[in-house]
Amino acid sequence: MRVLAAMSGGVDSAVAAARAVEAGHDVVGVHLALSRMPGTLRTGSRGCCTIEDSRDAWRACDVLGIPYYVWDFSERFKEDVVQDFIDEYAAGRTPNPCMRCNERIKFAALLEKAIALGFDAVCTGHYAKVIEDADGNRELHRAADWAKDQSYVLGVLTHEQLKHSMFPLADTPSKAEVRAEAERRGLSVANKPDSHDICFISDGDTRGWLAEKIDMTTGDIVDETGAKVGEHPGANAFTVGQRRGLKLGTPAADGKPRFVLEIRPKENKVVVGPEALLAIDEIRGIKVSWAGLPISEVATGAEFDCHAQVRAHGDPVPARAYVEIVDDSGDQRAELVVTLTDPLRGVAPGQTVVLYQGSRVLGQATIDAARSLQRVAL
Repeated sequence: MRVLAAMSGGVDSAVAAARAVEAGHDVVGVHLALSRMPGTLRTGSRGCCTIEDSRDAWRACDVLGIPYYVWDFSERFKEDVVQDFIDEYAAGRTPNPCMRCNERIKFAALLEKAIALGFDAVCTGHYAKVIEDADGNRELHRAADWAKDQSYVLGVLTHEQLKHSMFPLADTPSKAEVRAEAERRGLSVANKPDSHDICFISDGDTRGWLAEKIDMTTGDIVDETGAKVGEHPGANAFTVGQRRGLKLGTPAADGKPRFVLEIRPKENKVVVGPEALLAIDEIRGIKVSWAGLPISEVATGAEFDCHAQVRAHGDPVPARAYVEIVDDSGDQRAELVVTLTDPLRGVAPGQTVVLYQGSRVLGQATIDAARSLQRVAL
């Protein structure tokens, strides 16, 4: 096949490309320039898509003997990922920019361009697995190494996108083996630190970064009963589950710490309360999509058993789910309703819920509402 290898400049994508070459595919490497003003050097493992990363990707392609290109996706990244991140925080939600990047850049813009240029598949260094069922339909599954599994952030992939996705690291038992393989192949990135945190906030100071992008106005911090217990410098800088930095003027009656339960941007209020009220029993999700063909219950609206995961490295919990068609002033949309058998702590609107059956990824939705039955009963 003609394969386009997305080269981040890290060890995973380099080894994935090497395996695609070794499998006999016609491979071309491409590095995505996602910023017009990238930093010249990363800070340890913070940040990515820097000039250093571009050079590391080029060196890997040179060792592998494959062509190398840099594609400028900076404008689309700015609009579809960075601006979306700002808009979601401004609306009081907690977005996941990695999900948006996979959805709109790596497996939408990149794949769209790759197919237009005659490539059959896009290869990445994600730890996830694509399996074909008896009818040849592709399904997305967890990787062999669950500690490194990245199927959660790939939950946005559609049936059509999975047809053109290649994950050569799917069955690799550990990251240590990937690094050892890179060393054997003479790839200079063998010991390069993994990137983490939000790539476009390289210093890790999300609140400071947002303060420059969103108008922050002081407002009230209230408890679960609505009583004022403090003031905040801007509601948009807070996240559900946050404990530190609240600076409450009125201590709780029991003396225990309080946590952010809810953000109300229209009222410019932050709601706080005891840790027990962070436990969420029900999730409603919008922008629903299915990774591969949806299971039969989706079409009928029947409830089905599954496991729900709301963070990239969070533990999946048993749940039951169904799809409900909601009529909003004549505009119908599908909503995913997930009832959690074991409550999850600190779930926030804007996060992504991904559903699994065994190792298979069923699909995902953006969390629109998260409900605590204990809090409703107050």
